Amino acid sequence: MHYSPVALHIPDGFLSLAVSLICWAITAIVLAMAVSRTNKSLGEKQVPLMGIMAAFIFAAQMLNFPVAGGTSGHLLGGALAAIVLGPWAGMLVMTAVIAVQALLFQDGGLLVMGANILNMGLFTAMIGYGLYRGVSKASRTTKLAVAGFAAWLSVMGGALATALQLWLSGTSNLQTVTIAMLGVHALIGIGEALITVAALTFILQTRPDLLDETSASAQGGRGWVVAGVVISLAVVLLSPLASIHPDGLNRVAEDLGFIHTAQSGAGPLAGYSVPFFADASLSKIAAGAIGALVVLGLSILTGRSLQKKSQMSK
Repeated sequence: MHYSPVALHIPDGFLSLAVSLICWAITAIVLAMAVSRTNKSLGEKQVPLMGIMAAFIFAAQMLNFPVAGGTSGHLLGGALAAIVLGPWAGMLVMTAVIAVQALLFQDGGLLVMGANILNMGLFTAMIGYGLYRGVSKASRTTKLAVAGFAAWLSVMGGALATALQLWLSGTSNLQTVTIAMLGVHALIGIGEALITVAALTFILQTRPDLLDETSASAQGGRGWVVAGVVISLAVVLLSPLASIHPDGLNRVAEDLGFIHTAQSGAGPLAGYSVPFFADASLSKIAAGAIGALVVLGLSILTGRSLQKKSQMSK
């Protein structure tokens, strides 16, 4: 069986049915809390911003960057989403991104999608937001430094959770898989930190009010919304330049000998390709653009729906 080396998330076959169902249960409980809390706190500025963050994170996750030993890494984005949107809205955005990746592109299995959301969306958002908001009154330099560390730590947290799930599933030895996962993701986390700090620096220089929860001026202006969409689509244009090396999890699976257990599936745009394009680069760009626009629309629709419920309850 062939398994694509550019897939980003846990595929079906790596985790046992019991572990997969437990992860789905935990994920469902946390997402229910996220919906409830977002209903009560979603502000006007957050609705379009949810869409922009979803589109950017989706696009950025297509850009695997090389790390040591013929391995690649990619942005997770949970810490960034939580810092910009708050933890609950950030979790919903990450859920939209991961769900679209699995359903449209077969990037990550369907049975294990609960684990992927838990590891990459929920844990990363909790870690990122918790650390960053602890220095909310500090200087800009301190905030950015803490955000970078939070982003790095969120990757390590997701890697550790994945290692524990692989062990509980009987896929690999606990000590071996933990050392392997944390070792490679310690390097990948550096890339996550750099991208997160760069994105936050850009926001602080152009629209610092977006990171100020008490700012009323953040509710005005549509130009930044268009700019955010344009930037996300521009990132998609770079996707053909992504590293072709296996990402951290796939490298560990190859090194520890359980890559053969991965189960590939079929999807309308499986492998991030559009059948109508003969050129592989154009096909990947078109698939990325479609995905970015889908998560943009899904996140905005979710935000508007929750906002309406919030207004009706007042």
